[in-house]
Amino acid sequence: MVEAGASNGQLQLSVIIMAYNEAASLRKVADEIAEEVQALGIDHELLIIDDGSDDGTGQIADDLARGSKITRVIHHAPNAGLGAVYRTGFTEARGLYLTFFPADGQFPASSIKDLMGAMPDHDMVLGYLPSRPGVFLSRVLSLLERLLYRLLIGPLPTFQGVLMFRRALLNDLRLVSQGRGWAVLMELIIRTSRAGYRVTSLPTEVRPRLAGRSKVNNFRTVWANFIQVIELRRRL
Repeated sequence: MVEAGASNGQLQLSVIIMAYNEAASLRKVADEIAEEVQALGIDHELLIIDDGSDDGTGQIADDLARGSKITRVIHHAPNAGLGAVYRTGFTEARGLYLTFFPADGQFPASSIKDLMGAMPDHDMVLGYLPSRPGVFLSRVLSLLERLLYRLLIGPLPTFQGVLMFRRALLNDLRLVSQGRGWAVLMELIIRTSRAGYRVTSLPTEVRPRLAGRSKVNNFRTVWANFIQVIELRRRL
């Protein structure tokens, strides 16, 4: 893995790699991210969260960490869902800025440079997809989910994909969402926006998965997230 050594001071960036049964793509994604951040010349860490994988993902993650001074691994056992991955990242990341990337390779590591470039003037930078390739059903499910969120919660900042934010937000905002879905991330975005922090959105790229099939674009996941958003609405 290509890497830059971390200093004894405060890390600037934590890149959290979210991995559940992504043995076929994890190593390539981690190497791509490490090379991209090294080119930026900032002190950073890679935090791989293995969410109870049973296909060898955990072993690959451990191998990556053994060969790197800036890579750490946290294992969930058993699989706890996307919400738990975000909460673990929120708790364990050490950088001034946090960003989350799935281990399937859909979001190019080059997005990190764009997100990082906007951070000096903002507290949170949200990526969005100007156009999203993929099967028709996946696009419909994604659109339906965004419409449901808008109906339940009201106007939201434009977001779809990856993001970066100041870790200090996690100290300032009390997040209450539990469960397997990504409601805790939506809660962070909503509370950050409503509290008057500096939030912006910028276009980012997406590409086909390096291997395997999506684990989130299905009716079961959309329904689970919908239930969690209803609960979140009661607490906002």
